Amino acid sequence: MTLNNPPWIILETPRLRVRSWTESDRDLFREINADPKVMEFFPFRRSHQESDALLDKLNGSIRDTGLGFYALELKSSGESIGFCGLSHPNMPEIFPAETVEIGWRLATRFWGNGYVTEAARALMDFAFREKAIPALLAFAVEANHRSTAVMKRIGMRPWPQMDFDHPRVPDTHPHLKRHVVYAATAGSLGR
Repeated sequence: MTLNNPPWIILETPRLRVRSWTESDRDLFREINADPKVMEFFPFRRSHQESDALLDKLNGSIRDTGLGFYALELKSSGESIGFCGLSHPNMPEIFPAETVEIGWRLATRFWGNGYVTEAARALMDFAFREKAIPALLAFAVEANHRSTAVMKRIGMRPWPQMDFDHPRVPDTHPHLKRHVVYAATAGSLGR
């Protein structure tokens, strides 16, 4: 499947474009899904074929629903660096169907620059103001302090009563099962 060109821009921040995926993003998406550091808290890495199939699915979701894990692009260079987005977690045994999560992933060479925080703050505002989504959740493996630090920086709060063992993490990876949940509402952020 060939991805839409030119990209559909969701929003812009001072340094980033948040947009749909393009064909030229495939190598970066493959890199992220195969990198052991990026995927440290996931039970598996994805092959090129698996990454390509997931990328096509993500772009289809963006096109069909307006929600998805959007590509992040540096405005200064046009280079894609990872993703940040809004999506339904599709875990009915854990969350109601209308639940929307915010999530992210960056190539390691772009870590430490505040890009995820910048994109996630803008997407939270977009979710609450433009999409009228009443609440957002984020979840991560309990030991994933990098992700939970972002959750705190963007104004999310722990919601320990919703912490859960991820149903799609195999028993062969017990250290990756327990997930902590953070939440924010438009009201909690003063919007």
